[in-house]
Amino acid sequence: MSMGVSDLRRRMKNAAAGLVLGFAAAMTLFPSTANAWWNDEWQLRKKINIDASATGANITDPIGTVPVLVRLHSGNFRFSLAKDDGSDLRFVATDDKTPLKHHIEKWDALLGEALVWVSVPNVAPGAKSDFWIYYGNKKAAAANDSKGTYDADTALVYHFNERGTPAIDASVWANNAQSVGQPADGSLIGTGLRLDGRNIVTLPASPSLGMAEGAPFTLSVWIKPAAVQPNAALYSRRDGANGLVIGMDNGVPFVEVSNAAGTQRTGAGAPIAANSWNHLAVVAASGTVTLHLNGASYAVLNASVPALTGVARLGGDAPPPAAAPAAPAADAAAPPADGGTPAAEAPASVPVAAAMAGFVGDIDELQISKIARSPGFIKFTAVEQGTEPAKLIAFSNDEETASWLSGHFAIILKAVTIDGWIVIALLIVMAIASWIVTWDRVSYMKKQAKANDRFMKSFRQLSDNLTALDRGEIDENAAVLGSKLSEEEAQMVRASSLYRIYHVGSEQISNRFANSDMIRLNGASISAIRAALDSMFVKESQRLNKLMVVLTISISGGPFLGLLGTVVGVMITFAAIAESGDVNVNAIAPGIAAALVATIAGLFVAIPALFAYNYLVTRIGELTSDMQVFIDEFVTKMAEFYSSESIADHRQAAE
Repeated sequence: MSMGVSDLRRRMKNAAAGLVLGFAAAMTLFPSTANAWWNDEWQLRKKINIDASATGANITDPIGTVPVLVRLHSGNFRFSLAKDDGSDLRFVATDDKTPLKHHIEKWDALLGEALVWVSVPNVAPGAKSDFWIYYGNKKAAAANDSKGTYDADTALVYHFNERGTPAIDASVWANNAQSVGQPADGSLIGTGLRLDGRNIVTLPASPSLGMAEGAPFTLSVWIKPAAVQPNAALYSRRDGANGLVIGMDNGVPFVEVSNAAGTQRTGAGAPIAANSWNHLAVVAASGTVTLHLNGASYAVLNASVPALTGVARLGGDAPPPAAAPAAPAADAAAPPADGGTPAAEAPASVPVAAAMAGFVGDIDELQISKIARSPGFIKFTAVEQGTEPAKLIAFSNDEETASWLSGHFAIILKAVTIDGWIVIALLIVMAIASWIVTWDRVSYMKKQAKANDRFMKSFRQLSDNLTALDRGEIDENAAVLGSKLSEEEAQMVRASSLYRIYHVGSEQISNRFANSDMIRLNGASISAIRAALDSMFVKESQRLNKLMVVLTISISGGPFLGLLGTVVGVMITFAAIAESGDVNVNAIAPGIAAALVATIAGLFVAIPALFAYNYLVTRIGELTSDMQVFIDEFVTKMAEFYSSESIADHRQAAE
């Protein structure tokens, strides 16, 4: 009837296993710390995922090192926890060790908007990669490095976020514009440049922008034409008979190359709509000039870029020195904007007799490179900077150091002495023991309450035979009571503390009628049976209170043990200060703070144990009261049923 040693061990083992599983599940609710923290002074981080695989942007060509635009807003970033100017932002490679160069184009903590450029190395095509953003360090100094964000082959980068001043080059070459342009608010990426067809923005004739004949070249820009214009120049650079013009002709982007032999222009493809943003890129290498539209090849011109050393113009063209004769036709294919098979070939040579009209519309994010960027690089730029960056870039949830594993608390933990760790280890053992006991007792009492309720429901249906429920199997006998018990219910009832008390009383009654010629239970017999019931009551009370001493030890011993660790830690701290002779706050504070960790650990043990103990004492009181009431009810029914019953009648009822 009482719990055996093997049963106790089994239940303790199950309780411990449940506790471990529960603790593991609880840990999943806290921020993940799968990777080592780059720097404990930063309290928050999140992972930024790049998906160039088939499930994302599906970029199969090599990409390499690329500047990534990180768009932060209130939906993916907690501006209130970063510095007001974003100077605590840090970007770290996927190894969580290598810092990445970055610079901020826009930061508005009030509106919750930010644009940050990050140099991400060796982005793999057709695969997924990631890097980290760290923030939440109010003491961090600014680490903006626009020059380091772009490689040395990037000759010019204009964000167009200036007002009243010429565009500033973000690359290392400082190729700032020579004239002021009109800003375009609400552009694709922050502020853009508005071109009206008359005011031209000139670029410097610097050596870093100079081009030898046949040299590689890449131009990348976002355009939003305001109208469909015939023969409008977006970018123009001319040196005598040599020229390079990028423009739009009735909505069709084109590249035009001029030299002493004549002028060649890419063939016509599908036009783009006015008032829509599109990415335009021109790549020259190995005797071909490729025009890309929105990351896909749009047109190819078999020509080399001529030598150009003069100024370049945005939004207009300089008149050529004279009408150049048409060059012989060259192979020029113009596939449609979706990168499919060309529908038709257009003449590759167009004589130009006068300067083109100026482009009317907005442009944004102009980049010029001295190398031929790969198709993968161009597509990455078009997708990542465009209107649907989610195809390529995704943000994970914030992870926090939570101050328990880093920051000030890390400093405190490092200062804990060996004696403090010994005390903390003992307290951890006490805490685990109290949690196991709590788990076991709560589960046991919940099971008891449910079993008692089911037993009492059957017991109160007894009408003439008080021992009817005391059977090895409850099946047809239960039907007599008006309630059919399933096997599961029968097993549950037999685990009830009330049933165990009832079983003792039932055995006492059966023994008296089976071994004698008693025709009724006299007062002495009833008193003897009640004594047996009271004895079982004591055993069941002990069963309910089993292991509760562990909680009382945790409640009273935990704080005192923690206080002992604190006192010893303070003594050691003062002894060390006296020995070194260094008396200052910086020398005292870490040791005192570390000594107090033991007290915190003691309270961590005692407080949950106190709550659990009070709860369990209340439940034990309820179950104890139920047993006392049941004993009174059982004795009353026993006196009623067997006060005048004959042996024959009793045996007949029993059979």
